[in-house]
Amino acid sequence: MTDAVLHSTTPGSLLVFSDDWGRHPSSCQHLVGHLLHDYPVTWVNTIGMRTPRLDAATLRRVSEKLSQWMRPAPAQGKVSGETVRIPDTLKIVNPRMWPWFGGTGDRRLNQWLLSRQIIPLIKQMPQPVTALTTLPITADLAGVLPVNRWVYYCVDDFSQWPGLDGDTLRRMDADMVARADSLVVVSEHLQSMVRQQGRSASLLTHGVDTDLWRASNRECVSELPQSIRQTFESLAGPRVVFWGVIDRRMDTPALVQLSRDLISGTIVLIGPQQDPDPQILSLPNVMTLPPQPIQLLPQIAQQADALIMPYADLPVTRAMQPLKLKEYMATGKPVIVNRLPSTLEWSDCLETASSPEEFSQLVRHCLRFGVSPSQQKARSRLARESWSSKARILEQILIGCEKITGDEAALSALSSDRQMTSTRSELAEDSSRKSIFSEMSSLT
Repeated sequence: MTDAVLHSTTPGSLLVFSDDWGRHPSSCQHLVGHLLHDYPVTWVNTIGMRTPRLDAATLRRVSEKLSQWMRPAPAQGKVSGETVRIPDTLKIVNPRMWPWFGGTGDRRLNQWLLSRQIIPLIKQMPQPVTALTTLPITADLAGVLPVNRWVYYCVDDFSQWPGLDGDTLRRMDADMVARADSLVVVSEHLQSMVRQQGRSASLLTHGVDTDLWRASNRECVSELPQSIRQTFESLAGPRVVFWGVIDRRMDTPALVQLSRDLISGTIVLIGPQQDPDPQILSLPNVMTLPPQPIQLLPQIAQQADALIMPYADLPVTRAMQPLKLKEYMATGKPVIVNRLPSTLEWSDCLETASSPEEFSQLVRHCLRFGVSPSQQKARSRLARESWSSKARILEQILIGCEKITGDEAALSALSSDRQMTSTRSELAEDSSRKSIFSEMSSLT
């Protein structure tokens, strides 16, 4: 355990590199959204990390980025058909980038392109500027951009993600870890990976806004559109629902076993498809739906008889902490997951399987008996997992006054003074944050 305390400087503004704002409600967007009332933020939409291919997904992404580059960021836009309001303290920029990172020349070109476009923006921002990044592809900007400090918020082991250039991202992640002033990770697995590189990282797990997901709350929840409602009404019950990216992280044997064992019912997979196993899509009682706006998901959850997270035990899934895990539990519905590091802490709140057969058995058990009273009681601790409280912990890291212990509880104690003085700000941001995040689509 390291006890070094970093130099403290309150940022004048934040420069954030992450997924496109409004494209899906990432953890970084949740956290920064709660800081917008305290700091001006310039959010840099990047080109992403997937190597371009000759396929429909790449063509759609190219069209999207070209559209962004050809016009300035609007005050509002469309996300999955929903209007997304851009807060006054948020400026979104779409710098032109080269879509490859594998070679030295590619990296130098992107460093030149980005620094040339972003340095003039930094000079106009309130000083000092703190840079926050969730992307290893920003490694070549550290030490080049005139910012006060860099914070690397590591949310995944991207070197293991399906469809990404693992070797390139592994090298760039190592460079970003070495060059950042502070490191924060979402899982103990990632914390261990950082430690192997000779650095210490603060642990900050994901939050959840329980008010949004409660069945009894209607302030933040839209009524289901008629088309979605009719779709669910037409499905044979019981309905077993998953939402998120449908890709090669999915546990095919578990879904095949469940499909075989369900005498009646439908497995509903909601989200974008990124090269999923064709065997899953061919199962007779599996139905897929496109991504849905996040404000509809609580209502969709109420149409479900059980919520599942069938991720296989893989290097990429051992490192991640899915946003949907706490969202699922907050709905009050039965939750069935595979045994992974991210699920162990919550094993008293849900059903955890260690094999395809056990996964299928637990789903069918929950369909018959629902959530046990002990699980419902255990889920009460979700109230301590709000995004607002997580954002105040991140703020300590951005300021640079956190003590690097790897213990989230210690960081919570360090941020308690700041939380006591932020009540007025949190009250002011409450209504606007509901508007911001209820208008995003969920891809996580």
